[in-house]
Amino acid sequence: MATFLYRLGRLAFRRRWYVTLLWVAVLAAVGFGAAKAPAAPDATNSMPGIESQKAFDLMEERFPGTEADGATARIVFVAPDGQKITAADHRKAVDTLVERAADGPQVASAVNPFQAGGEAEAVSKDATTAYATVTYKAAADDLTDAAKDRLESAIEQARDTGLTVEVGGTALETQPSAGGSAEAIGVAIAAFVLLITFGSLAAAGLPLLTAILGVGVSMASIMALASAFGLSATTGTLATMLGLACGIDYAVFIVSRYREERAKGHSPQEAAGLAAGTAGSAVVFAGLTVVIALAGLSVVGIPMLTKMGLAAAGAVVVGVLIALTLVPAVLGFWPNAVLSRRARRSGRIKEGGENNGGSRWARFVLRRPVPVLIASVVGLGALAIPVMDLQLGMPGAEAKPTSTTERRAYDDLADGFGPGFNGPLTVVVDARNAENPKTAVRTIEERIGATDGIVSVSPARFNSAGDTAVFSAIPSTAPTSERTVDLVKSIRADRPATEASTGAEFEVTGTTALNIDVAQKTQDALIPYLILVVGLAILLLMIVFRSVLVPVKAAVGFLLSVLAALGSVVAVFQWGWGAGLLGVETTGPIMSMMPIFLVGIVFGLAMDYEVFLVARMREAYVHGDSPSQAIRTGFRYSARVVVAAALIMMAVFSGFVGAGESMIKMIGFGLAIAVLFDAFVVRMALVPAVLALLGKAAWWMPRWLDRILPRVDVEGEALSHRAATPQAPQAPQATKATKATKATKDATHSQAPTEGSAGEDTRPEFTSV
Repeated sequence: MATFLYRLGRLAFRRRWYVTLLWVAVLAAVGFGAAKAPAAPDATNSMPGIESQKAFDLMEERFPGTEADGATARIVFVAPDGQKITAADHRKAVDTLVERAADGPQVASAVNPFQAGGEAEAVSKDATTAYATVTYKAAADDLTDAAKDRLESAIEQARDTGLTVEVGGTALETQPSAGGSAEAIGVAIAAFVLLITFGSLAAAGLPLLTAILGVGVSMASIMALASAFGLSATTGTLATMLGLACGIDYAVFIVSRYREERAKGHSPQEAAGLAAGTAGSAVVFAGLTVVIALAGLSVVGIPMLTKMGLAAAGAVVVGVLIALTLVPAVLGFWPNAVLSRRARRSGRIKEGGENNGGSRWARFVLRRPVPVLIASVVGLGALAIPVMDLQLGMPGAEAKPTSTTERRAYDDLADGFGPGFNGPLTVVVDARNAENPKTAVRTIEERIGATDGIVSVSPARFNSAGDTAVFSAIPSTAPTSERTVDLVKSIRADRPATEASTGAEFEVTGTTALNIDVAQKTQDALIPYLILVVGLAILLLMIVFRSVLVPVKAAVGFLLSVLAALGSVVAVFQWGWGAGLLGVETTGPIMSMMPIFLVGIVFGLAMDYEVFLVARMREAYVHGDSPSQAIRTGFRYSARVVVAAALIMMAVFSGFVGAGESMIKMIGFGLAIAVLFDAFVVRMALVPAVLALLGKAAWWMPRWLDRILPRVDVEGEALSHRAATPQAPQAPQATKATKATKATKDATHSQAPTEGSAGEDTRPEFTSV
């Protein structure tokens, strides 16, 4: 592999115009495809294999044409303090609003809370709160501006009468922001980190430029394939985030190795080839681990999660290809621009100095491996303790900021009708096998209504055939309460006896039950997912490092960091520790998919740092360094770049913490804190401490296993003979004397070979450190 990538890097450097134009053509082609492709379908929440989904499917089958595909608006009215909503003037304002809303475009129906028979359900017992429901013929994304403006105008007119009017539902729902300006700040921070790391605007801008181009190719491809593969508009969110972060990191490692090879005395083209052959090999295997983690999301069995994982995996593949081809090509245009300003001015290239911060930190850990190891494990273990109280769910309107009308409508309904009103349970009864369907349904209603924790049960509604019924049960507790979870489990546990006595079958569904089922499904899939992803990654790392203990150590370190990150998420978003600092107004259960997201994404990134850092140690060990010296060598050349890469990741992910939605804040915070723990605690402290204690045993592998596993030249052994006789690098144009000397010698040796020959030895020398 190293030899192949070496040749690829040299080819890209030499044929830079062709490579650059090829990527521009690819971007143009997929962009044209995206522009001409049909619109992406709406996001679907289908969750096969769970009871709630089965009940929804049964409702669609037995109640054809009545499924609620259209948008809805639940308009909540609250009378001023000391007044009743049933007062004549307030009632008139409600009637006027409902009439105006009913005449709006795309409206299917509008239910007045004061209609005959509706007051008992739509008006609170203390008569201070009421709600009206407006149903539209189109989905929320398809509502026209005219339809929304008509509803908003009617609401404002009602507010002018002195009523408090808020709106829930999907019709006017505000879409979550993915970071906005805060995300742009994150990218700006990443650029600043690159500038400090490399000391060159070109070296800082190149990774950003290539990563943005890669994200453009990936997103355009997703849009072009959206209609054919059912990819919704939300599918590309994860692809954008990881494509940008990984694309920057992979380019950083190539550029850093290029600068290092230039410091050793190689010509620009040779340095580009060696960078692709060595750091490029690490990029390939690091990318493979990320792809494995993302593709493994299909194990969960949730179609939306599977599509997001595969789309993000494709974005990472594009990032790897760009790092291996476009980055060397761009280096070919400006071979000296990526060097530091000091190197360009003085003609001295200095990379990986013996006493840099990385080597000093390595010496510190090597002198105190046991205390460093204990401190790392104990610290991460303490941060992981809150995981024991983890509660999974799917936060709804209650997690939105109080500045949104959806959140205020949720609170008003909870105050007027009870906390469980916002999360009714829908019971679907299949009475085909019952002797008397109506009697069977009535019996089920009575038994569920008598269940401890149920406040009320609505009258059942039968289908046209009279063999299927639907009714609602209102819990006494909030949708995200653990008592509501226990209630759903209790109803389902008592089901066999009820079905045996009535001859009818029933299932519990609704948003609340659906969230409970999804949380349980993701929790059940977490262990198989971990086994699959970690197992495949350990096998891959065995191939890379020719070691048994190094991959196992990498997996254990990842588990510690991800548990500590998940514990931090629980402490902030569930317990409320420091929630105000992040702008989190309401705490509650952790998003059901958060553990899967955290495990999948962070595992891939953790293996990135493992491969880049330890591969350099392995390379030094293979080339004759002692185990302790190999650790110092790895840190001397890679620590600064790994730290920069981690800071870039944290900056990008932290941009999502500035979003208004609690769920997006949770994802951004979880990923940023996980990178912090994994890069700075596990990879920079725990890993060298463990390797120092293991010594040569760290690189041990049984002979029979060594024979079975395929051999891949990641360390670049095949390229070592080239490094043994470095060539003088092409001079940065530093002084007039240097320029004159170069001009004279270039004229004298205009026919000399450009690389690998004695002709290059006449160029000005650099001091390699």
